[in-house]
Amino acid sequence: MFSKPNREQVLALAGIFQACQLVETLAKTGSVPSDRFTVCVESLFQQNPPSTEAVFGSLSNLQLGIESMQELITLQSRTQKSDTLRYVVGVIYLANKLRRNKSMLNLIGERLQQAAKQAEHFGSSSHANVIANLAQTYQDSISTFRYRIQVNGYAGYLQQDNIAQRIRCLLFAGIRSAILWHQLGGRRRQLLFNRQQLLQQLRDLQTAL
Repeated sequence: MFSKPNREQVLALAGIFQACQLVETLAKTGSVPSDRFTVCVESLFQQNPPSTEAVFGSLSNLQLGIESMQELITLQSRTQKSDTLRYVVGVIYLANKLRRNKSMLNLIGERLQQAAKQAEHFGSSSHANVIANLAQTYQDSISTFRYRIQVNGYAGYLQQDNIAQRIRCLLFAGIRSAILWHQLGGRRRQLLFNRQQLLQQLRDLQTAL
């Protein structure tokens, strides 16, 4: 009835789950592993990647997303992961809104090119100026939609500018992965009706790690 999810689609989905898992962790603990955060930020700069895997650098860079997705699909740790799943749903919704707004897509594309040059200048995609630039781009574009993702966490962390900026960058990366997922043929109905196929793809990816 529906096309079964393939490996490329599941990689993009793992990118969404990874970014959203990091949003939850950052909002509740005030920190995330720098290497995982960097993977998400650098995925924003991959405008014409040679492959889906190349968006994230390598399969191992998606391990957190693969594990998070596997847990949620099998309904393990539902209480702990409920915020992550809510962010995933919100990110996919915003990505669909963004896909239909060509002028905003063009604006984001131009701003991301500028941010990529800025990262090259500072020698780091995680430099504070780059993160601030990406967060501002998110505010100037996606944050103008009526629907906004409400992030739950410790107020003391959420009120810190540097943490708020990193959360926006992670949501941005999640939306980028959601657009990629749609480009690869991914659809929301697969999450509802093809869970066993998704789990098999995830098991295959886990074996390949």
